[in-house]
Amino acid sequence: MSKTVLVVDDSKISRMFIRQHISAKHPDWIFSEAVTGEDAIAMIDIEQPDYCTMDINMPGMLGTDAAKEILGKYPHIRLVIFSANVQETYQEQARELGTIFVSKPVTESSISQAIDYFLDI
Repeated sequence: MSKTVLVVDDSKISRMFIRQHISAKHPDWIFSEAVTGEDAIAMIDIEQPDYCTMDINMPGMLGTDAAKEILGKYPHIRLVIFSANVQETYQEQARELGTIFVSKPVTESSISQAIDYFLDI
């Protein structure tokens, strides 16, 4: 069954890498992308994807704030926080949101962690 994934990151390279690696394992999944938390919130209201990857440090709204708003409206979305900022504060925020924190850089291994979380229902 086809699933939808929203990839949110201000780095085009990170978005491409995430998309590429998930597509390799799940070629039938459909992707959309956002560069900011604000864009992600607007897209979520329209698309309501099954899954979302969210960077923390982006222009404007922090990804953790966007994730909180998204999960408050749509708690069924499986969301993963990706960040190079591995401070315990951000990891704790991810846990409080009921999601997981995956450290950057984005690698095949980190993307596998996200996919495992998406499919662990």
